[in-house]
Amino acid sequence: MPATVLSAATLGIDAYPVHVEVDTDRQLPSFTVVGLPDGAVRESRERVMAAIRNAGFQWPRRRVTVNL
Repeated sequence: MPATVLSAATLGIDAYPVHVEVDTDRQLPSFTVVGLPDGAVRESRERVMAAIRNAGFQWPRRRVTVNL
């Protein structure tokens, strides 16, 4: 994975570090989130896409894999 970002998650009043790894590949455009149970993946997928758009970036026309 070529890019790693340190983030955080909360559970109650506790905070936990989260390492987010992102990889892009020159294959057919797709978006995959791995590393979480199914329900959490669906929610995090929408949040990641919204964060990219709201930061002013265009979504890449490549295969994007996010490992949480």
